[in-house]
Amino acid sequence: MSHTALIPSHRKPRQSASKTALRAGVAGGVLSTIAVAGAAGPAQAEPVTQTIEMPTITAGLSTTVAASAEATQQVALDLETQASEDAAAATAAKAAKKAKAEAVRKAEAKKKAEAAAKAKAEAAERASRSTERTTLSAPSGSSSSSSSSSGSSVSTASAPASSSATGSAASVVSFVQMQVGDAYVSGGTGPNSWDCSGLVQAAFRTVGVDLPRVSQSQSTAGTQVGLGNLQPGDILYWGGAGSAYHVGVYVGGGQFVGAQNSSTGVVQRPLDYDMPTGAVRVL
Repeated sequence: MSHTALIPSHRKPRQSASKTALRAGVAGGVLSTIAVAGAAGPAQAEPVTQTIEMPTITAGLSTTVAASAEATQQVALDLETQASEDAAAATAAKAAKKAKAEAVRKAEAKKKAEAAAKAKAEAAERASRSTERTTLSAPSGSSSSSSSSSGSSVSTASAPASSSATGSAASVVSFVQMQVGDAYVSGGTGPNSWDCSGLVQAAFRTVGVDLPRVSQSQSTAGTQVGLGNLQPGDILYWGGAGSAYHVGVYVGGGQFVGAQNSSTGVVQRPLDYDMPTGAVRVL
């Protein structure tokens, strides 16, 4: 006996008979199961003998389906195009209608503005002359008495006719009448636009008479005459002698020619259209 045999830690444990038998039984059962499965497997498999046939789409049917799809797509495209064109046409028509209405409105507004401006200019012209006639001093001396005595005898001033003018006076009358219809421009001296004193100066220059340029000086450039003793070619003035604000030329028949204002231009009018204050005779 070994000298270590009595030491418990050096002894090999003994396996019991029951454990050995259990292990042997488990191993045998596993092997039996494998054997049974191997024997039963081939007997249960069966070969597949049935074939399933799939339907075949003929060439004609395929072509029909494709054509139908293409036609459907074309119809959809046509409808979309038509809808876009209709929307564009409606938008254009609406814009055109709006533009036309705006143009009509602007034209009417412009017409009204022009009419109002013309009426305002004429009213201002009349008011200005009325005011200046009131504030300016009356002509002195013989011109004053002549003017006061002419109030009831204006009809006698219309006795001479323009056809009765002769010589230089006829030339002056003819010149101013030829300018009727020309424009009025402040400071204008012709040939197609004038102010009042520029027209009178140019008319007398045709017969060799050099008049002053402005109305105030022209109103004292000759001999003062009464409105009841006018002759064609006399210079008419509005305002005081020496302080006149407007001049014209008497052409006979109770009428005068003058460059009035920007609205009327050069016109021929009867004396009662705007009665002058006095007159001077140069010729």
